[in-house]
Amino acid sequence: MEFSVFSKESFMREALKEAQKAFDLDEVPIGAVIVCNNKIIARAHNLTEQLTDVTAHAEMQAFTAAANHLGGKYLSECELFVTLEPCVMCAGAAFWTQIPKITYGASDEKRGFSKMNKKMLHPKTIVTAGVLENECGEIIKEFFLKKRE
Repeated sequence: MEFSVFSKESFMREALKEAQKAFDLDEVPIGAVIVCNNKIIARAHNLTEQLTDVTAHAEMQAFTAAANHLGGKYLSECELFVTLEPCVMCAGAAFWTQIPKITYGASDEKRGFSKMNKKMLHPKTIVTAGVLENECGEIIKEFFLKKRE
């Protein structure tokens, strides 16, 4: 899907659509898209419950899909958009992909990589935080409130 206006907000809205898919599957609602040359080449959402796999985070699924699309393991011309700050596992995987840009919505105060070690990412990776932060945080809050009912 291409956009006439290429903005971080428009790509984050696409990641939010993926988060909604996770929500509908009773997965923690986190979504991700990977963009290359202003075009989405991978879409993903959490699948840890569906796959019974603790590593099936949205980012991990998106990295695999993007690498398959490009035919190589390095995502050095891409940008990751994810609705929640990556955890240490996903930040480590981002390091290995050599992805140069990561944009996330809501911060993860408990498990976000920046709370643990900001140097987990590749040294050249540029991070943008807080894009559509309220919307990204709200879907997660709604999910956990629903779980407590």
